[in-house]
Amino acid sequence: MTQPGQTESIKDSLTRPTKATHQDMMGKAISYLCIGMVSLLVLSILYFIATKGVATFTTNHASLLDFLTKKNWNPGMLDSHGHPQIGALPMIVTSFSVTVLAALVAAPFAIAVAVFMTEIAPQKGSKILQPVIELLVGIPSVVYGFIGLTIVVPVIRKFAGGTGFGILAGTIVLFVMILPTVASLCVDSIKAVPLYYRSASLALGATRWQTIYKVVLRAATPGIITAVIFGMARAFGEALAVQMVIGNAVIMPKGLISPASTLTSQLTTEIGNTTMGTLPNNALWSLALVLLLMSLVFNIVVRLIGKRGRIK
Repeated sequence: MTQPGQTESIKDSLTRPTKATHQDMMGKAISYLCIGMVSLLVLSILYFIATKGVATFTTNHASLLDFLTKKNWNPGMLDSHGHPQIGALPMIVTSFSVTVLAALVAAPFAIAVAVFMTEIAPQKGSKILQPVIELLVGIPSVVYGFIGLTIVVPVIRKFAGGTGFGILAGTIVLFVMILPTVASLCVDSIKAVPLYYRSASLALGATRWQTIYKVVLRAATPGIITAVIFGMARAFGEALAVQMVIGNAVIMPKGLISPASTLTSQLTTEIGNTTMGTLPNNALWSLALVLLLMSLVFNIVVRLIGKRGRIK
């Protein structure tokens, strides 16, 4: 028989939090604190950009329709009707064009590299291509821009005519920049496909290439699309490299080899020449808001496509 004092001692030892329990509670508290700080940081950035971007239409009484549809960009001047010239359509079209074209060109090359490294020659592919991919990831943007300015632009000028600056030069530079990112993520996506998918396909009589095309790539489609998203996000937000080869002319592009300007190149070029709170400065923040919204739209649309691409 246990004495009353012993019973209380046993109950206290069973209900008292242990050292491991304290560590778990502290770990959860630190995790929640970090999550809260990250969420607060994201919300603060969104709020700051949104308030600055909307000020163009609330404080300066500019027209949102003119901002999205007009082609003349000169916030410091008024047109014949007394309206500010804040037409951002040329920059929006150019940003979309450069981003989409770079993603379309980079995706097939990235998938081919990933298939070679994972399905055809895993050991040789990793030894040869992995260091190359890591090297390309680590090269600064200004180096890509300088190479594009000294090599890509003169080649385009020689064979296609014009000045060489434009969407085509920006697409080529961004293609090389986002290729290692997309390829690395595609490799991870293909490696994540279970081995029994391949075994079952081969057991049913499919060839090696049929297994890769019909099974492996099909199962890895959501991850591949996510890789393209990351590549597009980098291409969409890239400023310096594109600024060096795009031409920085705020006009509607007439072709792939005509000078143009993206949202990011215009922001980096003009933000230091404006005064906070003025219409030119608020108009640039409106460009930043459009850039943010376009990035969100890209992510939402591609995520929806990725969900439909999963194997049932």
